[in-house]
Amino acid sequence: MGAGHSHADPRAQPNRGLRNRLLLAFGITALIVIAQAVGSVITGSLALLTDTAHALADSTGLLVAVIAATMMVRPASNRRTWGFARIEVFAALGQATLLLVVGTYAAVDGLRRLVEPTEVPGTELLVFGVLGLVANLVAMAVLASGRDANFNMRAAFLEVLNDALGSVGVIVAAVVITTTGYQRADTFAGLFIAALILPRAFKLLRETTRVLMEFTPEDVDLDVVEAHVLELEHVREVHDLHASMIGLGMPVISAHVVIDDECFESGHAPEILEQIRACMREHFPVSFDHATIQLETAAVRDRTCEHMQHT
Repeated sequence: MGAGHSHADPRAQPNRGLRNRLLLAFGITALIVIAQAVGSVITGSLALLTDTAHALADSTGLLVAVIAATMMVRPASNRRTWGFARIEVFAALGQATLLLVVGTYAAVDGLRRLVEPTEVPGTELLVFGVLGLVANLVAMAVLASGRDANFNMRAAFLEVLNDALGSVGVIVAAVVITTTGYQRADTFAGLFIAALILPRAFKLLRETTRVLMEFTPEDVDLDVVEAHVLELEHVREVHDLHASMIGLGMPVISAHVVIDDECFESGHAPEILEQIRACMREHFPVSFDHATIQLETAAVRDRTCEHMQHT
C-alpha cells in the first residue's frame, strides 16, 4: 500500500508575475552593462570594468532565468512527471559558473593592476558608478518580493544585490581618487567586487549541486526520521528511506515501512499510514508534501530482498 500526491504540484509552476519581474530586471541590467561598458572605456577603470563584467554575468544569468521560468510553466505530463521544475536548478548552476569565471578574472587582473596602476578620472567614474547603483536599486525593488520563490529568483536577486554593492565600491573609489588622487583605490575596488562575486558563486554552486546529486536536504536527518517512525505502534522496520529536493521548496521523501500482518487483515493499515505522515509533519521542518510511503509485510520485504539479490 502506498500514498502520495499528484506530481502536478502548483509550486513547480512559478506564476507568470515572477517571470515578468525577471524580464524587467533583465532589461534594467542590460542597460547597466551598456552604460558601464562605455564608462569603462572612457575612464579605463578596473573597478568599473570588473563591475561591467559582473553586470554582464548578472544580465546573462537573468536571461537564462527568464528562459527557465518560461519553460517551468509548462505542465507536467506522463513523460515528464515533474514538468520542468528542475530546470531552475540548471539555470542557477549556469549562473554560478558565469560568476566564477568573472570573479577569477577580476581577481587576477586586479592583482596585476596593483603593480601597474592606471590613471582613472574620478569625476567620470563617479557618474557611471551612481548610474549603476540607481539602476541596480530599481532592479532590486522589482525582484524583492519574489526572491524566495525558487532558485532562479533567489539567484537573480542576489546577483543584482551584489552588483549594487559593486557600484558602491566604484563610487567609493571615485570619491577617493577625486579627493586624494590615490589611483590604487580603483584597483582595490575591483578586488572588492571580485571578493563579492566568488563566495556567492561557490555557495550557489554548492546548493545546486546538492539538488542535482539528490542529496538529503540539509535540515533533514534520515536517522531521526526513521527513529520517529519506528516508535509508532505496529511498525516493525523502515527501509529504502530516501529524501531529496526537486527544486527549492520541493522536498520529496519515500520509504518502505514494514508493519504487522494483522494490520492488513483488520483494515488498520490506512490509519498507520496517516500516523506516519502526521509524524513527519510534526517532527521535521521540511514539509514533505510529496511523501510516498509503501506499507508492506515482512514476507513482502523478504521476497523483495531475495529478488534483488538474484538480479
